[in-house]
Amino acid sequence: MNKWMSFSLALVVLLISLTALAQQPGFVKPQLLLSKILQGMPKGDRQEVRVLTASFKPGDKTLFHTHRFPVTVYVLEGAFTLEMEGSQPDTVKAGQPIVMPAHVRMTGYNRSNTELLRVVLFYVSDPDTPFLDPIH
Repeated sequence: MNKWMSFSLALVVLLISLTALAQQPGFVKPQLLLSKILQGMPKGDRQEVRVLTASFKPGDKTLFHTHRFPVTVYVLEGAFTLEMEGSQPDTVKAGQPIVMPAHVRMTGYNRSNTELLRVVLFYVSDPDTPFLDPIH
């Protein structure tokens, strides 16, 4: 049997086993929140993974900025409004993710007058790349 057939067979057995385990009581099965094909990811031999949090008071916003690589935002509490140049504003609420593309001018807002906004940001980049580039 060639290497690819052996690998494929092993992968199928593993997936079937994981599916069976995930259906048993006491085992947690992850829930897919977002799946998206992206462009602009780092291509070097090494990447840096960063997970950040941010809290926005009512009315707070980010600087007008870009990112060198895509950023995924997951809203923990409140509602996050993203305004990207050339697009309509997009609002995501607690429990929802959104991907901010690379090299697009944008600003993020907490449009609420009363509610706190808390988000988690996931960023994969070349090592030591700034998280954002302010636009003046």
